[in-house]
Amino acid sequence: QVQVAESGGGLVQAGGSLRLSCVASGEDIYISEMGWYRQAPGKERELVATITSTGTTNQADSVKGRFTISSDNAKNTLYLQMNRLKPEDTAVYYCKVRCLEPVGESDTRYANYWGKGSLVTVSL
Repeated sequence: QVQVAESGGGLVQAGGSLRLSCVASGEDIYISEMGWYRQAPGKERELVATITSTGTTNQADSVKGRFTISSDNAKNTLYLQMNRLKPEDTAVYYCKVRCLEPVGESDTRYANYWGKGSLVTVSL
């Protein structure tokens, strides 16, 4: 089983910055991808940014140029540096960890694990 924990959320004024962190823990885990998703009140959860174990990143158009995703593979840790925050960035931010797990003796599968979320509130 993989545990995922986010930290770093809070209240910030528009134009300010915050840095989110996410740590994945467990025994013998192999992480293929980590990502940030967010869910604003009354809206569906949406992708913010993802990064693979080889460093390939993907970001939503709404955050390009403002948010930077990075990771420390040795520490199973994911970061999201958020700059020039806007009120519309207000949401609960969730970390998702995609792991490759053995099934039986010769098969594998992908499994997704989610954190409980970290609230980011951007005021005017």
